[in-house]
Amino acid sequence: MTAPQPSALAMVPFVSVADMMKLLNTIGVADMIAGIADEIEADYRRWPDFDKTPRVPSHSEEGVIELMPTSDGETYGFKYVNGHPANMARGYQTVTAFGLLARVDTGYPILLSEMTVLTALRTAAMSCVAAKHLAPKEAKTMALIGNGAQCEFQALGFQRILEISDVRLYDIDPAATAKVVKNLKDSGLTVTACATAQEAVTGADIITTCTADKQYATILTDNMVGAGQHINAIGGDCPGKTELHRDILLRSDIFVEYPPQTRIEGEIQQLNPDHPVTELWEVITDRKSGRTDSSQITLFDSVGFATEDFSALRYVHRQLEKTGHYINLDMIADPDDPRDLFGMVTRAQGAD
Repeated sequence: MTAPQPSALAMVPFVSVADMMKLLNTIGVADMIAGIADEIEADYRRWPDFDKTPRVPSHSEEGVIELMPTSDGETYGFKYVNGHPANMARGYQTVTAFGLLARVDTGYPILLSEMTVLTALRTAAMSCVAAKHLAPKEAKTMALIGNGAQCEFQALGFQRILEISDVRLYDIDPAATAKVVKNLKDSGLTVTACATAQEAVTGADIITTCTADKQYATILTDNMVGAGQHINAIGGDCPGKTELHRDILLRSDIFVEYPPQTRIEGEIQQLNPDHPVTELWEVITDRKSGRTDSSQITLFDSVGFATEDFSALRYVHRQLEKTGHYINLDMIADPDDPRDLFGMVTRAQGAD
C-alpha cells in the first residue's frame, strides 16, 4: 500500500537556520534589518489593534524560558525564547528562539521559523526605530557596550537606517571586541576598540548597552552620561537584571514598549511603580513628544515585546515566495473526514 500523501492544508512553511542564513545573505544584513524596522514601525502605528500581554516566563537558577504571544485579530504569533547567561561558557548560545504564525480564523499555522538569528535582526531593527524618533537628528557616533552576538547587527542597522559612521566598542572580554572589529572591517564604519566603557561613551551621540549577565549590574554610571545623549538599554530583559545606575534614569526621559512588561523586566524596575514613562507607539503616532531639545537625555528601556517578533515573522513570511528559502513540513493532521482522525491512523497501517 502506498503511503497517503499530505494535502496542501497539512503543509506548513518552515524556515530553518540554514534557510534563514540564505534569506539573510540574499537580501543583505542591513537591508533585512531595514525591512523589519519598516514592518515594526508600521505595526506600532496600529498598536491598538493588537492583543497585548507581558511575556510568560519560567525562571530557574540557570536562566529563563519565555513565551511571547500576540495577535492583530487576523494573524496570531508567538515566540519561544530562552535566556541562559552561563551558556556561553558551555559553548552554547545565550539566547535561542523559534516562532510561529497562524491564521486566527482557522487556527492553522502558516509559518514556523527559527528565531535565534531573526531575534538578533529584530532587536537591531527595534533599536533603530526607537533611535530614529528619539536620538539627536545629526547623530553620527554610537557606543556599543557589550560586544556579543547582537553587536554587529546593531552597528550595521544603525549605519543603514540612521547613517551612523563611527562605532566605539567596549566589552569586559577583549576577545569579544576583537571579534566585532574583525567582522566589521569591510563595513565602511570607523570602528574603535576602547579600553573602558567611559572611553567608549565619551563623545557618543547614541549609547547602546547589550550585555548578557543576569544580575543587577551598573554598566553605565551616572557620570558617564551627558546632556543630549540617547541611550538604548537593550540588555535588561528580566526581573533582577539591569545595566544602568538608577540616577541615570532619574535624569532621563524614559520611553518603553509596553509598561506592564517593562516595569517588571526593564531598567525601570529600579524606580517607583508610578514613575512616568512614555510608550513609544505614542511618539511614533505623534500623540506625544519624543526628543524636544538638544540637551535632553532620552532613554529607550527596551525589553523586547511580542509585537516586534510578530512583525519580524510577517516580514519573513512575505519573503518566502520570492526567495524560495524554506521547506514544507507535514504538521497538520488532515483526514478526509475531519471527524475521523482515528480512521486516518488505521488506514495508514501497512502503508509504505
